[in-house]
Amino acid sequence: MRNNNNYIDFHCHPSLKPFGKSFNAQPVGENTADRRRKKSIWYYDPPSVFDKILNYISGLTKFSQSNFTALTLGGVSTVCVSLYPLEKWFIRNRMKNELILDLASNFALGIGAKRVDHIQGIKDYFEDLVLQYEYYRQLDGKVFRISGNKVRYKLVKNYEDIKRYREEEPASKIRTIAVIISIEGLHVLNTGLGKTPTEAEVLQNIDTIKNWEFKPFFVTVAHHFWNYICGHAPSLTGIILKYTDQEEGLGEGFTSLGKKVLMRMLDNTDGRRILPDIKHMSINARKEYYDMLDNGGNDFKDIPVIVSHGACNGLHSFEDPTPVYQETAAVLNPVTINFFDEELVRIARSGGIIGLQLDERRIANKQTLKNTKKSVKRHKIMHYRSELLWNQIRHILTVLDSREIFAWDCMAIGSDFDGIIDSLNGFWTAEELPFLADFLERHAYNFMENVSLKLPENRIDADEIIQRIFSENGDRFLSRYYH
Repeated sequence: MRNNNNYIDFHCHPSLKPFGKSFNAQPVGENTADRRRKKSIWYYDPPSVFDKILNYISGLTKFSQSNFTALTLGGVSTVCVSLYPLEKWFIRNRMKNELILDLASNFALGIGAKRVDHIQGIKDYFEDLVLQYEYYRQLDGKVFRISGNKVRYKLVKNYEDIKRYREEEPASKIRTIAVIISIEGLHVLNTGLGKTPTEAEVLQNIDTIKNWEFKPFFVTVAHHFWNYICGHAPSLTGIILKYTDQEEGLGEGFTSLGKKVLMRMLDNTDGRRILPDIKHMSINARKEYYDMLDNGGNDFKDIPVIVSHGACNGLHSFEDPTPVYQETAAVLNPVTINFFDEELVRIARSGGIIGLQLDERRIANKQTLKNTKKSVKRHKIMHYRSELLWNQIRHILTVLDSREIFAWDCMAIGSDFDGIIDSLNGFWTAEELPFLADFLERHAYNFMENVSLKLPENRIDADEIIQRIFSENGDRFLSRYYH
């Protein structure tokens, strides 16, 4: 049965696995309309019992989480898809044995051995980016039938497009998922390949992206490895960290080239501005960016702070990394890739947005995960695991309410489905988003019954809280900034 919730997801990777599988045959990058084939973005691949057990034990996610069939069944109506040429340093790493290296990468990501081979020898990230962009364009507007309903995705250029497709739905009887292009990591400009990038090429590439028919709404500036644009925060854990070296550029600020790229992105000549997403930036890069926002003049005026997929760390500020709100902070993961309380205040005051990600390793610390109750009953698993996300929401409310700031218009969902994440157990794919909404509403109801709040406006009904986070806040944000 199709779901009509009109959810918005600010960050996921529907193409990562099927685009990878398209490398198994010529021509590469073909997004086939045959939904039974693994290289189709509509290929439906719900997790088997074995997949779930593997994920539970190892954190590896081989199944597809955000294919367009799952997005349809989960009631997602607008999605910010992240174009992401996988960095070669995931695969060209400390593991010396080629066979082990291939198997481990393929197993961890489910992208296919041929794609792994391609990334190992990649010489041009920008070419790969363009191929991914074209992959989405191939099935743009193609109508499919899912559970008896006509559905399609449409690439959009602005909020007006989204609005028009919504208004056309009743007459056309075609459910449309609006697809907003975004990019994760400015290594896509063809940097970060172990050699000093060519400034002219990098600036030409950003200009080319700005002139795409469907230009990105926002770009995550940093990612997992040094991109010669700005420093990144530590982001890898477990087996991947054991065999991968993130050290180069870790914690650095913006380079002179990075500042030029940022200015090109924000240049709004002809209305072609691309907004920066601060996820993955190092503390120093974030400090520098905030200073630009505060003191950079007209170019930086009225820029919303965007976190497409993130979490709070429970700590007060860069200068004072201690928890102020001990009760809510104690269960969070106090790492620098997550956001400090002062940053939450900045996001809210800028009219910005934080897409809450669904990665257990990010949203909770190890002790919290260890203490989370276990069960073999599905509804109990969902109750216990959804509380991990509720803890994030509760902390944001606590921080903003203490400053007498309205807390309920800056939070959204940025699932990071099909990124390299360990998703909340029980909420494996986009298809389970309605269940996540239901369980979060229960937590919200129980909490709001007894909480004492400074700002009266922050006392709203549980169902409105969830409606705002899953749909309304994102819609309002897009209507304001996506032009």
